Amino acid sequence: MVAINPERLLADLYKLRTFGTYKTGVHRPTFSPEDVAARQWFVERMAEAGLDTQIDGIGNAFGFSRAPGRKILAGSHLESQNHAGWLDGPLGVVYALEAARALHEAGASVGVDVVVFCDEEGHFGSFLGSRSFVGGVTEAEIDNARDRTRGTPMREALAAAGYAGRPRLQIDPKRCVGYFEAHIEQGRTLETANLKIGVVTGLVGLWNYRITVEGQQNHAGTTMMWERRDAGLAMVQLLAAIDRRFVEVKAERTVWTVGSVRFEPGEPSIIPGRAGAVLQFRDDDTAVLDRMETALLEIIEDANRAGPCGVTIKSTRRDGPQAMDKHFQQAIDDAASRHAPGLAMRMPSGAVHDAQIVARVIPAAMMFVPSIDGISHHWAENTSDEDIVLGARVFADAIANVLMK
Repeated sequence: MVAINPERLLADLYKLRTFGTYKTGVHRPTFSPEDVAARQWFVERMAEAGLDTQIDGIGNAFGFSRAPGRKILAGSHLESQNHAGWLDGPLGVVYALEAARALHEAGASVGVDVVVFCDEEGHFGSFLGSRSFVGGVTEAEIDNARDRTRGTPMREALAAAGYAGRPRLQIDPKRCVGYFEAHIEQGRTLETANLKIGVVTGLVGLWNYRITVEGQQNHAGTTMMWERRDAGLAMVQLLAAIDRRFVEVKAERTVWTVGSVRFEPGEPSIIPGRAGAVLQFRDDDTAVLDRMETALLEIIEDANRAGPCGVTIKSTRRDGPQAMDKHFQQAIDDAASRHAPGLAMRMPSGAVHDAQIVARVIPAAMMFVPSIDGISHHWAENTSDEDIVLGARVFADAIANVLMK
């Protein structure tokens, strides 16, 4: 077993909390001044740990181990959702750095390459940092990327951060035997079961759709109910039908969300002529996702036959489920049995993470620690110091066991 330094670990996490502090969380969007400052501070911490550091042309930050032997790639991200939590992402990068330091201080010939991926939270796109690292992002995609809140072109943001013109690094599958990522659970499964470590078996697939209803905009006072083509009402009825049908075809852990609904023109005295909604569903089984999609398309067809409005649907995102490496799962299980006997469980991840992308190229693993009250993507997100330290011990031990075999 390797020994982490709990005081150093917690000090790094609490320092990162000062970059973009918002209530008890942070507001640190990708390439905001706070994000750039946090990224630079963390690069300096990696250099102090004896790692060779670099920030590439898309904003990914790296700390490469000088150890001559086998290596594990480990990390996560530093930017946050808007006005959100302080551990979503930073926990994983600090765990990775602490594992690298622990192995170095133990005099090991093996090491950890630490990575901070940019834009996991999707301010400019979908996993642009990790997808770039595995060769999945074109220059044209970067040219077209815009910040979803501010509308800033990504090229402009990269230039302001000082990253423009730098090469984008890509993974060398021969350098690292695999990838490890730690994260807060962002749910209540561990807390409810009074457990401390989640060994992730796989990450869910996530499918998004944009639904549009076309009706007839008209006066809300003079248009009789029988002659209306109310796109707003039709959308509400359609979403209710989708919800009822999904209950019938879902699996145990299937979830679905309508995160955005809009009516046009959105005035109280005008019948909406157009309505739009964004629907997302997730599951870790492709067969279930296919079943959900079939049900969705049947409901759309029924709505078009019944009228009086027309409905169209477009798939906008289709990330498939991704299993985590079974040998790495066992390594985390074994480490948990030493540090937290009887307090670990295997579980799927309901959220998507950079591990899902990196696993396309090299074996990958994920580990969860509890989230208090299951809260995440909110400034009240938190995990106890005790659970943070315990998780770091398990994480570093699991990596050491993989590397030293």
